[in-house]
Amino acid sequence: MVGQPVLDAKVVLRWCRAALAGLAEAREEIDALNVFPVPDGDTGTNLYLTLESATEAAERAHRENAALGPALAAIARGALLGARGNSGVILAQMFRAVADALGTAGDTATQPAVFAAALTKAADAGYAAVAHPVEGTMLSVARAAAQAATERAETGASSPDVALAAADAAHAALNRTPDQLEILRRAGVVDAGGRGLTVVLDALDMILTGRRPLDHPRTVTEHAVPSVTADTTVTVDTTTQASPAYEVMYLLDAPQSAIPALRTMLEPLGDSLIVVGGEPLWNVHVHVDDAGAAIEAGIAAGRPHRIRVTYLAEPLGRPEPNGGARAVVAFAAGDGLATLFESAGVTVVQTSVGRPSTAEMLAAIERSGAGEVVVLPNARDGIAAAEAAAAEARSAGVRVAVIPTRAQVQGIAAAAVHEPARTFDADVVAMTTAAGHTRHGAVTVAVREAVTSAGVCQAGDVLGVVEGDFVVIGDDVRAVAVGVVERMLAAGGELVTVVAGSESDRALADTVTDAVRRSHPGVDTVVYVGGQPRYPLLIGVE
Repeated sequence: MVGQPVLDAKVVLRWCRAALAGLAEAREEIDALNVFPVPDGDTGTNLYLTLESATEAAERAHRENAALGPALAAIARGALLGARGNSGVILAQMFRAVADALGTAGDTATQPAVFAAALTKAADAGYAAVAHPVEGTMLSVARAAAQAATERAETGASSPDVALAAADAAHAALNRTPDQLEILRRAGVVDAGGRGLTVVLDALDMILTGRRPLDHPRTVTEHAVPSVTADTTVTVDTTTQASPAYEVMYLLDAPQSAIPALRTMLEPLGDSLIVVGGEPLWNVHVHVDDAGAAIEAGIAAGRPHRIRVTYLAEPLGRPEPNGGARAVVAFAAGDGLATLFESAGVTVVQTSVGRPSTAEMLAAIERSGAGEVVVLPNARDGIAAAEAAAAEARSAGVRVAVIPTRAQVQGIAAAAVHEPARTFDADVVAMTTAAGHTRHGAVTVAVREAVTSAGVCQAGDVLGVVEGDFVVIGDDVRAVAVGVVERMLAAGGELVTVVAGSESDRALADTVTDAVRRSHPGVDTVVYVGGQPRYPLLIGVE
């Protein structure tokens, strides 16, 4: 990277996006590492959900053209509102500390010493948030990263070099966690929350330096990162542990003066007590046997809301389904697509942004009321959100399978072969096969000059997409559309599905179907009006 990077709201948004993508990839691995403080296998999911909420706040701030300070404040609030579990609440407090440190730094925010000081404040805030800090956790990893950043900054290094030093030190500290915490040593794993923090710091390193983490492989010493499969569990000896039965979390509207008394009331009730935030909004987390008493303590301090009580006493593993009918939940990118899916009995998720959030997916799963649910994300960027929603739903006893549909036409193909009379596994296999055998393409129009896999395009150029890659650049939308479908049919096909963006795009869809009938008379075609934005045509070939 040439020159000193400018730390602004756009860079922070890129960091959030990169960290969210990293946690999406590592979520199952981190869940499998989760043995402390409770072996409930959800640390990766909790971190993902927390960062997803922060990233959504970053996206809103970007749309509002917020400056660095307001953008960081929005991210910190987003993380606070969406924080889940011990690790998520601690991460939210770290974001708040970074926001406080850099949001008021102005033009000095990029200076290495200021940047290192922000990481130090984040580590200190993490320790301060926990009633009884434990070494060998993400707290130790955060402190090691901050110390390395400070030492590197003192040598006159640049902020990217400071970020790299922090990321490397975090991985080294992660490798030491089994030597600091006996339960990790016995399980043969590193700390789950610490592993999640390395993902977040790797993302910062990548954004500031341009390096990708894979360019600098970092091992986890002899302590294994489990190979994750559908049945992965980590066996932990809990015979000597008397863990509380419930995790209680809630947001609390209360003055600063009420928090010391709240901590005093909650501490004797259990363990893993964390209170983060700042007047007037706090996030409270505690593990207790008496959930009612923990909530009453919040009522005494202020107004608790978004109360969440999770039973922790079940052993780690997949719960049995809760009964009820099977449902299919699918993301629809437009009103016409929503109507199409609903006519097939599908519970539809719609959103005003480009991908569904975990909360929207989870709400649709819950709305279906089914004990078995098949989820169709129908967008490449929606798969991670669907997986996180599925993990949450499974903890409530719902049997959920996510079919990784990357396009609306793949979801249409999968929904078409859904058969509730089959066994759940057989239905999932049939739907997965149908989606996997559907090649997907699209036609869109460039909004600015850009470098694509098909070459350089200018604003107004028509772009043809096949399997997510740009393959055609032209100035005639009909020629590009026909070119895309011909490329897709070169490998064979029996059915072409064309989804027009609007009624005005139906003529374009008719052009494609006419071309298919002339060149491939044995291939069937079907046309829908989907109402999807930005894409006059979506094309599927089965």
